[in-house]
Amino acid sequence: MLPLQLLKAVIMARKSKRAVLALTSEQRTTLKDLSTSRTAPAREVKRARVLLGYADGSSITELQRHLGFSRPMIYRCIDKALAAGVQMGLKDKYHRPHEPEISDEAKAWVVSIACTKPKDQGLAAELWSISALAKFVRERAEVAGFARLASAGKSTVWRILDDNDIKPHKIRYYLEKRDPDFDRKMQEVLMVYRDVSLYAEGAVHDARPNPIYAVSVDEKPGVQAIGSTAPDLPPVPGKTVAIGRDYEYVRHGAVSILAGIDLYSGHIFANVEERHRSAEFIALLKRLDAHYPEEAIIRVVLDNHSAHISKETMAYLSARPGRFEYVHTPKHGSWLNLIECVFSKMARTFLRHIRVSSKDDLKQRILQGIAEFNAAPVVFRWNTFDLGVT
Repeated sequence: MLPLQLLKAVIMARKSKRAVLALTSEQRTTLKDLSTSRTAPAREVKRARVLLGYADGSSITELQRHLGFSRPMIYRCIDKALAAGVQMGLKDKYHRPHEPEISDEAKAWVVSIACTKPKDQGLAAELWSISALAKFVRERAEVAGFARLASAGKSTVWRILDDNDIKPHKIRYYLEKRDPDFDRKMQEVLMVYRDVSLYAEGAVHDARPNPIYAVSVDEKPGVQAIGSTAPDLPPVPGKTVAIGRDYEYVRHGAVSILAGIDLYSGHIFANVEERHRSAEFIALLKRLDAHYPEEAIIRVVLDNHSAHISKETMAYLSARPGRFEYVHTPKHGSWLNLIECVFSKMARTFLRHIRVSSKDDLKQRILQGIAEFNAAPVVFRWNTFDLGVT
C-alpha cells in the first residue's frame, strides 16, 4: 500500500493533468436533450448530465456535489467516454459470462405456445398476457423437455417473442370477404361513379331517351339525443381556455337519419325518424320520386339492409316500374357507398359534442345542419385512381 503522502501526490498529479472531453455541437445537443428527458432510462439521463458537466469544466467534486452522484459512478462514466466516445459513456458494457442456455428448440416451443390462444390450452382468457404466458411456460417446461425455461421470467419470454416479432396480447383486425359476388358488385358501384364522373366532365354525349340520376342512400341509426344537466360554461380569457361542461348528462332517446346524396349535384335528401323500418325507407324513396322528373330513372346505390329489400319496399317499387334502379354494394363494403362520407361529415361537424333538450330538438338540429350542407353542396370528383382503374 502506498504511504498517505505519496497517495495524495498521485491524486494531485492526476487532477493537474485533467483530460479534456471535447464535444461536437451535435453531441452536445444530444446530451442536453437526453439530460432533460422524462422517457429515457434514468441511468442514461444521469450519465448525460455527468458528461455535460465534465465537458463544461466542472471537477469531479463539483459534479458530485451538484448532481448528488457517487464518485465511482462519475469516474466510470467519464473514463468510458474518454476511452471509447460519448455513446460508450452513456451505455453499460455488454458482457455475456457464458453461452446462452436457452436453445433454439426451446425458443420455438415458446413461440408455438404464444401463437395459440389461452382457451386452446384449457384456460379462460382469450389473449395471452406476458405474465400469464411466462407462468404457463414455467409450469410445462420440465414436461416439454426444456428444463432451462422452468425459471423463465417475463423478461425472458418477452425477449423471445420480440425476437420473432410476436405480440400475443394484441389484436389486429381484418375484414374477410364474405360476399362471393364482392368483386362484381364493387365493379357495378364503381361504374356508376365513373358514369357520373364522365357526365360531369362532359366527356360523353348523353343520348339516352330518359335522364338518369344517381343517388347514394343509407341509414345512420342510433343518433343519441343527449341533454345537459347544467348549463355549459363559456371560456374566460386568461382563466379557462375551453368550454366547461358538467360530466352528468341525460338521455332523451335516439333517432335514425335516412339520407341520400345526389351524385351529380351534391344535394342531400334526409329524413330524421324514430325508427328505420321499411315504412321510413319508402318515405325516403317517395321523396326522391317527387323530386326528380317523371320520365327520369333514379339509380340508387345502397346496401342489402332488410328495409331496402322487404316485401313492402318491393311492393312500392313494383307500383313504380322502371322508376328506380338498384345498385347494391357488396356485403361488408359500406365504404363503397358515398353517403358514408356525408355521415362522417355530420359526425365531425354538427353532431360532435351536441347537446339537446329533446328528440325533437335533435331532429331540428340535424335538419338545420343538412340545410347548411345543401347551401354549399359538395360534388365528388372521381379520377381513375379512386375508381380502381389502371
